[in-house]
Amino acid sequence: MRTLANLKSINPGFDTRNLLLVEIDLKDNEYAAQQAQNLYRELESRFSSLPGVSNVSYSSAALLAGSLWSGDTTLEGRKEKVQRNLLSVGPHFFATMRIPLLAGRAFAPSDFGSKHKVAIVNRAFVERYLEGRSPIGLHLGTSQDDPGAEIVGVAGDARYDNLKHPVEPTEYFPLEKGRADFELRTAARPAALVPIARSIIQQLDTHLPPPVFTTQSKQIDGSLFRERLVAHLSSLFGLLALALACLGLYGLLSYEATRRTREIGIRMAMGAQQRDVLRLVVGQGIALVLVGAAAGIAGALGLTRYLESLLYGVRPSDPATFLGVAVLLTLVSFAACCIPARRASRVDPITALRYE
Repeated sequence: MRTLANLKSINPGFDTRNLLLVEIDLKDNEYAAQQAQNLYRELESRFSSLPGVSNVSYSSAALLAGSLWSGDTTLEGRKEKVQRNLLSVGPHFFATMRIPLLAGRAFAPSDFGSKHKVAIVNRAFVERYLEGRSPIGLHLGTSQDDPGAEIVGVAGDARYDNLKHPVEPTEYFPLEKGRADFELRTAARPAALVPIARSIIQQLDTHLPPPVFTTQSKQIDGSLFRERLVAHLSSLFGLLALALACLGLYGLLSYEATRRTREIGIRMAMGAQQRDVLRLVVGQGIALVLVGAAAGIAGALGLTRYLESLLYGVRPSDPATFLGVAVLLTLVSFAACCIPARRASRVDPITALRYE
């Protein structure tokens, strides 16, 4: 449960609210680069004119969709190659996703289809490979016959494929062809635009595969399916185990109180008060709980290391979790002990002395 809460509290580096994602496959074998550019621009223009849409852009893959493109390249001023993630994007991508631009400029319309290659890197790239120095004007992927891409801007860090993965050095460059995920920033509920957005795509090309619509929030929820399933199942079985433990403890103490009715009667006849009987029965139950909790914690410390791959932001031997569960077990067990304890404390000494 804490893993799921930690993942939901992560700042992905961009605004995930009111963002409609439209996945479009242009089928590379049918669309040349210029044709793809024309279609992208027409779709961007028509989507932008929809009521309630404030920004529109596109990218080769939607952020946090699970896809990742990476590779190494040369960096001007460094002898060894640098490893980075790659994402091709359209105009206004950073404004649409609300990723801050820290230095330089964003992509201009003239950058798309131009022979002069440009790129934007993220802050993690600058910190790892340039030690905080400005990369503006440096070139990536240079060779004897190719000057490579000029770095024209620095963007803020955004998580790429998965919330669990840390931010890595990333290079953004203009998208020219291939499949694309459009991002529509809306002022209201994004799902309301799905029918009209589907109609726009069909009007432009009826031969395109059916587009896939989702929202950024639903996509993130889907990426956390395993963690949510594990949290729900663990909670269910944990509560079931707690209920069984309390029922067992209640039954045991009820049986013990009944078996010791004569003893309780003698104690009360000798001057024992109700609180003394309560303390006797509850003390016996709490002692059982403490012994069981100690044995459970010892066993859990040996077994939780196998859960490490399912956890995020929580150590397998997290003391707060162990302490919280032990306290919860003790409190619930105390409540289970009180019922037979109160029943035992109300026994009539005369009736108890005659009990066989």
